[in-house]
Amino acid sequence: MQVSGLLDPVLVDFVHDSVRDAVGHRAEALVIQLNSGGAVGSSRPVERLATMVVRSPVPVAVWVGPAGAVAYGAAARLLRASPLPGAAPATGIGRLARRVHLLRAATLGDFIVGLNGRAVHGRRLETAEVVRTSQGPRQRPTVQVSFAKPALVPRLLHTVAGPGVAFFLLLAGLLLMVLDFFTGGIGVSGVVGALALVLAAYGLGVLPTRAWALALLGFGVFGFSVDVQVGAPRVWTAIGAACTVLGAANLYAGLSPGIVVIVLVLVGVALFMVGGMPALVRARYSTPTIGRDSLIGETGTAFLALSPEGTVRVRGGLWRARTNRATPIPAGGAVKVTGIEGLVLEVEPAAADEDRARSR
Repeated sequence: MQVSGLLDPVLVDFVHDSVRDAVGHRAEALVIQLNSGGAVGSSRPVERLATMVVRSPVPVAVWVGPAGAVAYGAAARLLRASPLPGAAPATGIGRLARRVHLLRAATLGDFIVGLNGRAVHGRRLETAEVVRTSQGPRQRPTVQVSFAKPALVPRLLHTVAGPGVAFFLLLAGLLLMVLDFFTGGIGVSGVVGALALVLAAYGLGVLPTRAWALALLGFGVFGFSVDVQVGAPRVWTAIGAACTVLGAANLYAGLSPGIVVIVLVLVGVALFMVGGMPALVRARYSTPTIGRDSLIGETGTAFLALSPEGTVRVRGGLWRARTNRATPIPAGGAVKVTGIEGLVLEVEPAAADEDRARSR
């Protein structure tokens, strides 16, 4: 079985179930191919798993590989607990397992062959045999090897619980929800954004997420959104950028999404909110039926109360709008468009325009 990535609840359960299945099938041995930088959450599940590995009637061998793989933190604890530890050349081993005598093998096949003749719990493993070839005697495997992997949904949840993936899904979900808000109605972007946020919530719940950093990321997206309304980057764009950078750098305790992931995601957020979002919103409301300039003089209704800002419905579309502070407009009140600033309509009560006409 292959264990790659941080040891989260999905991987811990997978190893636990695989040990039980190996015992049930009376396997010669269970081999874990390990490449992990540690564990997330409490160390107790990994400690219980290490105890299970020690006591398992079926020998559990742990091989850190291929070359370049690592076993740090709790993963090193799992390697130390194995009665048959091994590693490929050029691998990283944590301090918890540095004094362990490792069976060096370049490939998984070599490691399985190298287990031949090893004794565990009074039982000698038979995994290979010596055969004569033209180049001299060699060992070849004699065991039937079967591979185990988690089901589709657990694999998805394990992927989502990666620091970089959860960070990306969080910001992608927030941006898609903001896009859906500005374009009016619930569309594909809103549904995809909601799904991304649900998956991100699971990943962030597993990872050691800092609540205040999470709040900073949300506030950063809000800051960008404020300037989207006026169609040009201003003070709120700078505030949003600063909050997003600070939140991303401190999102996890003891972990990082990775500098490359952080830079790429933050650049994408800035480009989307400063350049892409205003263009998309303008394109949404620049059709012949809902042209911005032609809205001046049109009447509509207040969808949300304006005091002085709110939302109005004009020509069937929802718009951000503002009115004079001295003339607040309740929800449902009639409004008339008097001007446009960026993506925000300037309106007044429709009754006020009628009164001026009668006074003339």
